[in-house]
Amino acid sequence: MTAIAVRNEARDTTCPYCGVGCGVRMQREQEGWRATGLGPHPANLGRLCVKGSALGETLGLQERLLSPEINGCRVDWDQALDTVAARLQDAIQAHGPESVAFYVSGQLLTEDYYVANKLMKGFIGAANIDTNSRLCMSSAVAAHKKILGADAVPGCYRDLELADLVILTGSNMAWTHPVVYQRLVAAKQARPAMKVVVIDPRETATCDLADLHLPLAAGTDGFLFTGLLAWCARQGLLDQAYIDAHTRGFAECLAAATQACPDLVSTAQQCGLSPETLRTFFAWFAGSPRTVTVFSQGINQSDTGVDKACAIIHCHLATGRIGKRGAAPFSITGQPNAMGGREVGGLANQLAAHMGFEACAQVARFWRTDRIARSPGFKAVDLFRAVGEGRIKVVWIMATNPVVSMPEADLVRAALAHCPTVIVSDCVADTDTLRLAHIRLPAAGWGEKDGTVTNSERRISRQRPFLPLPGDAKPDWWIISEVARRMGFEAAFPYQSPAQIFREHAALSGYENGGRRAFDISALAQLTDQQYEQLVPVQWPLSGTGPFRDGASGTERLFADGHFFSADGRAHCVPVTPRLPTSQTSAEWPLLLNSGRLRDQWHTMTRTGRAARLLSHVSEPYIAVHPSDLATAGVGDGDLVQVESPLGQCLVTARASNEQTPGEVFMPIHWNDCFASAARVDALVAAICDAESGQPAFKQTPVRLQRYAARWQARVITAEPVHTPDGQYYWCRIPDGALVRWRMAGSRAATLEWLKARCPSITDWAEMVDAPRGHFRLLGYRHGRPVCFAALAPSLAALDEDWLVQQLRASGPVDALQLMAGQPGGARDTSPVVCSCHQVREAALEEAIRNGCHDTAALGHCTRAGTGCGSCLPELKTLLARVRAGTAEEIAPC
Repeated sequence: MTAIAVRNEARDTTCPYCGVGCGVRMQREQEGWRATGLGPHPANLGRLCVKGSALGETLGLQERLLSPEINGCRVDWDQALDTVAARLQDAIQAHGPESVAFYVSGQLLTEDYYVANKLMKGFIGAANIDTNSRLCMSSAVAAHKKILGADAVPGCYRDLELADLVILTGSNMAWTHPVVYQRLVAAKQARPAMKVVVIDPRETATCDLADLHLPLAAGTDGFLFTGLLAWCARQGLLDQAYIDAHTRGFAECLAAATQACPDLVSTAQQCGLSPETLRTFFAWFAGSPRTVTVFSQGINQSDTGVDKACAIIHCHLATGRIGKRGAAPFSITGQPNAMGGREVGGLANQLAAHMGFEACAQVARFWRTDRIARSPGFKAVDLFRAVGEGRIKVVWIMATNPVVSMPEADLVRAALAHCPTVIVSDCVADTDTLRLAHIRLPAAGWGEKDGTVTNSERRISRQRPFLPLPGDAKPDWWIISEVARRMGFEAAFPYQSPAQIFREHAALSGYENGGRRAFDISALAQLTDQQYEQLVPVQWPLSGTGPFRDGASGTERLFADGHFFSADGRAHCVPVTPRLPTSQTSAEWPLLLNSGRLRDQWHTMTRTGRAARLLSHVSEPYIAVHPSDLATAGVGDGDLVQVESPLGQCLVTARASNEQTPGEVFMPIHWNDCFASAARVDALVAAICDAESGQPAFKQTPVRLQRYAARWQARVITAEPVHTPDGQYYWCRIPDGALVRWRMAGSRAATLEWLKARCPSITDWAEMVDAPRGHFRLLGYRHGRPVCFAALAPSLAALDEDWLVQQLRASGPVDALQLMAGQPGGARDTSPVVCSCHQVREAALEEAIRNGCHDTAALGHCTRAGTGCGSCLPELKTLLARVRAGTAEEIAPC
């Protein structure tokens, strides 16, 4: 291929990260692939966040699982597939179909999901297939079905831009859904009269946009929205005509709300807010007929998540704010295909195509099976409990890492360790879950996958391959289909392409539907392979001949006609009695732990952990704590700290944060045993679930802190294999291209030989030792070139790690003495990175501010910070305020 042809090679696809569903153009260049936003895509309109723009940096075959393995030995596909089929059949014959289970993921494409669900529920004959989406949005699903009659998000992203009031609750959208957040920022700039309310116990980056921040007590959102409904009734603000024409059960719903929240003052007390703040919020809601309420994990991940979601939907129904431009309750999902998994029945309490188990006969007719599951299976938490109890003999885990992401993560690990057969399909070679697998199956990764995903606004987009399948890797749909054939179900699994699966999925959505179900994409059931390849983004439900022929884009908003998908066509309101979270603090466990995502990381870092610039913003696991709580615990900012709950413990760095409410702490969810010694936050979390949705409460875990008395701390930079210390030490792994940076610390004395033993493949060392002070420096050589740097001291040594990485990568001569010193002769900026897109550091920004940059636009012009994805803009504003305040203090008169 010529250089010109390489430069012009491009492929349009969909981002694999959050539920925004951004269109991406992958452009082949000499040095690799570059990701840019796809301008015509209606979800992102050409924007990308920093994770999306770094997609090209996460490609490559290092750390990939490339061959099937059984008990650690490489095998061919025939042996692997025969073994999987035999293990499943043996368990079913000996213990019944309920003895096997699938645990799947929002990382699967819809076609993968469809085949997995069909095999388990339609032909194995049990419903023990659940998804990691259970952990992020199943409470919203249950609320949608209870009230609206279907799991159907009423609005679209454009409604956020059209609204006069946007309420963001349980969502740090600036970090978790940054492209939609930037659309909202642009809309507010264009219409300054628009109001934004952020409801969150923490002062997050999203609060930068807020006209009003409600720092309510953790877990009290149900009181807030139930109180809002009762207040609207007292103020005569209900749309009674809409209620009478389009709802059922509203009187009972309102009676429960009025009893639970009899007045504004009592509601404010329950929420930990001032009556004045709450009155302002309620008044803004009353005066804004065009209101969108965006809710996400902070609402759903609760033991009362369904009630909280219902309370939000009630407020919109009671005021007629649904199905209209700029007016909707809006559940925004966490994963790229959480919605697609819901469409095919990926949850254990669904059957397929948004049908429940009341439709068994109907789905059985379509699938031509007499083995169909007749009742729901185990939801995620119960599924792994059943594994631990020995009731499930074979579990097949696909594209997810439950040993990190499930609550009571240590119990999940123990359950899998004792399961007779654990099968894991994944695209990476090492995860906490893969370490427990008896059978490992190499799956296609993003960039190799071919299929569809559905985003948070019901928009189906194509994910197209632009890379060949590496090694023996295969698409998930192919792997599942081949196992099904070996189990004797050849006729039902004849698939040769994802287009063939999609046509069947689309046909099932319209099968005996007649408008009774919201999900209907049967207009796409006759797509040719070429039309499937060219499919443009489209929102369901569909009608007519489809977007591939007439340019139609589907349905933007649902329920505009006041018709809902219940048997009587009405929205069914349900009484909600809010209550406080089950988990509460005590003298023994004085702090309430919240968990969530970071700006630049994704899930368990198997993809984002490969991009060095995505680790430049936050490179180590931490816990954010209010300074007063640190002082009470005797912990300093930057100290290593043991975080303990009744279930487990983590060892991370403490960060002082005034954004935290005293008594509440925050930890990110991303780190795991492949990246750190003890940072799996869900090892701390109890499996307390919403009784209806089965969704765990990740946001309120009582914990305590204890300072880790480190006698030394070490830094190692090397491309050589490293032996991590045992569990009595702290370590963190930070990939940086071919090199890896390591952080280590210990409470026991460490010798020079102990430090050398971390890199056993190196035998040629240069040493710099100051034993009385406990300072050690090492340079490891291979073929006369330095390939490893290590420094150990009682506290963190002053090093320029970026410079050290450059020197170890350099092909020319290096100055060994300078390398030992750990920094170049001249001064370099080693302050924290603020803008990941353009790698702009804090010191450079401070200097620009002191030199006259008085706003973010000026900083962007001077340093480029904030001109990429825009996710760092809240931090830039905070930095501007801090530096300007400090400058004013410096020049203030005595």
